[in-house]
Amino acid sequence: MGFTKVDELIQFVTQQREAQIAALSDLERREQAAAEREAIAAQREAQAVARERAAARRAVLVGFGATGEDLADAERLLVVEDDADETAIAEAASALKTRRPELFGASGVVVPAAAPGGSPAGGPWPRGGNVPGSHGADMARQRGFLPSSLDLPPAVKAEVVGTTPPLVDDATSR
Repeated sequence: MGFTKVDELIQFVTQQREAQIAALSDLERREQAAAEREAIAAQREAQAVARERAAARRAVLVGFGATGEDLADAERLLVVEDDADETAIAEAASALKTRRPELFGASGVVVPAAAPGGSPAGGPWPRGGNVPGSHGADMARQRGFLPSSLDLPPAVKAEVVGTTPPLVDDATSR
């Protein structure tokens, strides 16, 4: 086109646009502005319809029990036509709930599988009778550092063994 600088090209394009706008009559300018406003209004209306559809889908999914991130996942997995009514959305949500119940708060307590060999899945059974410090007290008795538990008074015996002494009144025990 014969332009040596970018600025010259920009100036030429700007002049051409201004010439086209000046060539339009006043009536044509009004028609063009009205057409632009109509296009913007149609775009806003389409966005509002899309938001309304999404809200209707979310409401149905929440009604089935989906919340939080599960709600967002359920929205992505819900397959319905754009112009579907509430009954079609409810049917699709019901089908989704049967396929993916964990999205709708139906996940119960997970029971771990049994370990091989018949042992409990949580590990070995707890052993009863172990009182913290009792093993050390038994070793001290065996080596003669402590008297046997039969020779100790009940309060001292409870302190060594780690249990509470029986509540016996001295007057009633005689």
